[in-house]
Amino acid sequence: MSDQVDAPNMNPSEPLRRALGDRYLTYALSTIMHRALPDARDGLKPVHRRILYAMRELRLASGGGFRKSAKISGDVMGNYHPHGDAAIYDAMARLAQDFNVRYPLVDGQGNFGNIDGDNPAASRYTEARMTAVAEALLDGLTENAVDFRENYDGTLTEPAVLPAQFPNLLANGSSGIAVGMATNIPPHNIAELCDACLHLIKTPDARDDTLLNFVPGPDFPTGGIIVEPADQIAQAYRTGKGGFRLRCRYEVEDMGRGQWQIVVTEIPYQVQKSKLIEKLAELIQTKKIPILADVRDESADDIRLVLEPRSKNVDPDVLMGMLYRNSDLEVRFSLNLNVLIDGVTPKVCSMKEVLRAFLDFRREVLIRRSEHRMEKIDHRLEVLEGLIVAFLNLDRVIDIIRYDDDPKAGLMREDWSLDHARAMNEADYVTPGPSEGDLSDVQAEAILNMRLRSLRRLEEVELLREQTALLEERAGLEDLLENEGVQWTAISEQLKATKKQFGKDWAGGARRSTFAEAGAIEDVPLEAMIDREPITVVCSDMGWIRAMTGHIDLTRELKFKDGDGPRFTFHAETTDRLIVVGNNGRFYTLSAANLPGGRGMGEPLRLMVDLPNDVQIHSILIHKPGRKLLVGSSAGDGFVVPEDEVIAQTRSGKHVLNVRGDVALSVCKPVIGDSVAVVGKNRKVLVFGLDELPEMARGKGVRLQKYKDGGLSDATTFTRAEGLSWSDPAGRTRTETELAEWQGKRAGAGRMAPRGFPRDNKFN
Repeated sequence: MSDQVDAPNMNPSEPLRRALGDRYLTYALSTIMHRALPDARDGLKPVHRRILYAMRELRLASGGGFRKSAKISGDVMGNYHPHGDAAIYDAMARLAQDFNVRYPLVDGQGNFGNIDGDNPAASRYTEARMTAVAEALLDGLTENAVDFRENYDGTLTEPAVLPAQFPNLLANGSSGIAVGMATNIPPHNIAELCDACLHLIKTPDARDDTLLNFVPGPDFPTGGIIVEPADQIAQAYRTGKGGFRLRCRYEVEDMGRGQWQIVVTEIPYQVQKSKLIEKLAELIQTKKIPILADVRDESADDIRLVLEPRSKNVDPDVLMGMLYRNSDLEVRFSLNLNVLIDGVTPKVCSMKEVLRAFLDFRREVLIRRSEHRMEKIDHRLEVLEGLIVAFLNLDRVIDIIRYDDDPKAGLMREDWSLDHARAMNEADYVTPGPSEGDLSDVQAEAILNMRLRSLRRLEEVELLREQTALLEERAGLEDLLENEGVQWTAISEQLKATKKQFGKDWAGGARRSTFAEAGAIEDVPLEAMIDREPITVVCSDMGWIRAMTGHIDLTRELKFKDGDGPRFTFHAETTDRLIVVGNNGRFYTLSAANLPGGRGMGEPLRLMVDLPNDVQIHSILIHKPGRKLLVGSSAGDGFVVPEDEVIAQTRSGKHVLNVRGDVALSVCKPVIGDSVAVVGKNRKVLVFGLDELPEMARGKGVRLQKYKDGGLSDATTFTRAEGLSWSDPAGRTRTETELAEWQGKRAGAGRMAPRGFPRDNKFN
């Protein structure tokens, strides 16, 4: 026996490139058409459509009882949707979440999740049924309104699309990611969409911008305030691509005595409340928004987030502006109106094109339902005609049924225009002739199935009345099918009825999202948001930094870790910015308000900025806007840099002085006066004018002093008229005013230091 089995649809000579391409194309089309993109006609993806149809088959009407969600998802999976039950249940649970869906299609009983992001309970615990909105999507399904197709195994049929009384695509929105394309559609208000459809029926060539008079923008289930400019909204709806800026809704509560707090009552769409609170708490902890003191979640059935300012003097609008910029209290919801037109063609549509596709579909549904109704009427009229004949010849009908061997055939062969005598017994009965009679098979069957109680005298009157009414209805349907204007009038009436049912008087029908102008968010500097308080900055030899409250005595003995000791101690204020100078020539910036408190030993400075482990801290300065700094390297090069140019915006700092190899930054001092004094390790001092140094933002600089060996030890600036000062070993300050001996040009060798100059070669 051969071990080879011929696999179907396999071509061993098919190139790999073509094989992969064909299969990937098949997968892509399946994802686009049967999974990710919604249909423009009913706004549903296949899984949602199958869930609603399965619930209808289970007779879970909005006014009926609930069934276990496990039963529903099981039926959907077994009959229509051969995928995982978890995916089906998640899709059904989302249709029941009023914070995710503007008009929920499933009425859930039990835990179906919440706005905090908690998952629904297991399907064995929850129950569900349809809502009135879902029933509006299914209305007309039994009247041949849409096509049916076989399910995945061919044992059942399912609708290819739902009849949909309203444009559900825009009403509930949709989102999905396919292969090479995606869709993201926000929800809208049904009443406004119906008004837009009515206008489009009245004026088919209406402009896209005119529809904005009826649909000004999305209507999110969580409310909020849309601050997108009107022209941007119009362009988004015109092109099918764009976005909407959505902010939370808040109010300022007066707490008395000048105190106040902000209460957020609506958060943006698809923002999880728990993660939002975590983000706000992180902003407080990292002090990115110092004017925010606390956030509390006091939500019950509604949203209530309390934001406490750090000071009553803070402007609420400034605080909210900072929160809009740094948290999800303001989000941007993208619009990508990529849908399946007629369930086949993916296309990015404008709002007008989507509404037009819905209206054309509604006309198709109307025609199909009318034709189906006409077929039912014709069938009923045929039956009524036979029943009326039976009532007019009741005795003869009874004789045929009573005595004839084949009553049905006898009724169909009888000539009802003749008069027949009543048969008193079977011998008197005359069977109908072989000729073809007036009654059809349907009429004869209806007569035979007629109940005895229907033989009463008034039944004939009822039949005639029903016949007249059906003839009038049929005439109206003929007019409707022949006249397009009558069809659009009927569709308009249906839309008006839908608007009345789900409009502002319906629970949840009123618009939730409002519109406002964004306004300019003030760019408030960090210092303006911090309360100005005195602190004492302490940095140890090992780089542990802290901020002690108040201006303490700088000679006071402080506690440090074992083996550590004081390095820098100075007075500052919480509004100050500190410049940390590394001997690698990089300058780092810290906010004094963000320093750890003074109760412990502080935190390593290297955790606050990206200071390499092999780099030493040369100095820490308090930033003074407009000031200039003298920087110099151990090789004797240097320049003047504006202090505003060394402020770093990132943790990695800002490179200012170029150093290589063993050369390191050895001088960084504020510029004071008009002269520069430098001293080398050879104890030679040189004095020259400050104007000989260039002012640069970054570089190596120019030569300050010439050395045969050694390098630069220290440098300082001073006012020539006041003389050069330094501290002697005894702690006394000595000032030298006669500096002609050491005066020279920049890059000179200099002369030996004056008598009494410190042995460490530093201008202390």
